[in-house]
Amino acid sequence: MEYNKIISVTGLGGLFELVGSKKDGAIVRSLDDKSTKFVASRVHNFSHLESIEVYTQNDNVNLAEVFQAMEKSNEALPDEKDATAIKAYYQQVFSQLDFDRVYASDMKKMIKWYKAIKANNVEIKLSEASDEETGQLANDDVTVEEETKVEEAQEGHS
Repeated sequence: MEYNKIISVTGLGGLFELVGSKKDGAIVRSLDDKSTKFVASRVHNFSHLESIEVYTQNDNVNLAEVFQAMEKSNEALPDEKDATAIKAYYQQVFSQLDFDRVYASDMKKMIKWYKAIKANNVEIKLSEASDEETGQLANDDVTVEEETKVEEAQEGHS
């Protein structure tokens, strides 16, 4: 399983491997229970972990950099229910985080995602595509989604 195929789906907990895509959605496999299902793009949004950035005190960094720092750290992962321990953990592991803009819920989610990635032996590594190319792909996905909504709206008025 490759890091560049891991996605988050709005409205569904956990992480998923992108198995295939269709015009109206995607076929995904849960990293938790390995179940495979179709997820409609009309109901859900998809975010590749490769495209997620995290606020820092300087420039934003890719989520993979935070995961790599977590991987290199000797610090034990904190209890997901203890917001104070989570913040203290990130102050040790990735002190550049902008703690005013990265909420406790975001930090908790990063810990859950990190655990899922490690449990599935996914190597935390960005694909060879440049950031510019990755940004272009993300923009294309939005355009397709917007076009679908426009088409649906036109069909509804016909």
